[in-house]
Amino acid sequence: MMKRAAWQGLVAGTAGVLVMTLGEKAEQRLTGRPDSHVPARTLERLTGLPERPRRQPAPLNRAMHVGQGALLGVVRSIMAQAGLRGPWASAQFAVVRLTNDQILENATGVGAPPQTWPRGELAVDLLHKAVYAFVTGAVADALAGRDGLGPGQRHARRAPGRHSGVGPLPRGRATG
Repeated sequence: MMKRAAWQGLVAGTAGVLVMTLGEKAEQRLTGRPDSHVPARTLERLTGLPERPRRQPAPLNRAMHVGQGALLGVVRSIMAQAGLRGPWASAQFAVVRLTNDQILENATGVGAPPQTWPRGELAVDLLHKAVYAFVTGAVADALAGRDGLGPGQRHARRAPGRHSGVGPLPRGRATG
């Protein structure tokens, strides 16, 4: 499962980040909002690269943006392989994506907690990260669906909902 989840997640995460980036570029054309260089600055701090505050490091920005999105896609793919699929799982994953950004940006001193941001900027970031999460989820779910039901889905078929008297499925690929 983990090998499949890894490659499927990289594919799903890359698709999600590409669609998110297209949406960001369209939004920036409409609103006039400039590019953020927070991803590049975060990568500089994480890797110990020299910081050049007056230079806009576009290649580093793209590397962090795409790399982070692709790698986090593996988490969403693991969710899908386990049986956590659909819009509910994608909404859960959106929180994971936002949390990852905030941990890295705040731990490096590049960013500030979202509750301190201007509301418009926060709304735009939430929208773009939601697009990423739902596109990544759709691709991860489709790829995992080719492998059949995940363990959680098989368990749910046995007795929908949570029941104290229903134990775990037998080990292996039992269909329960």
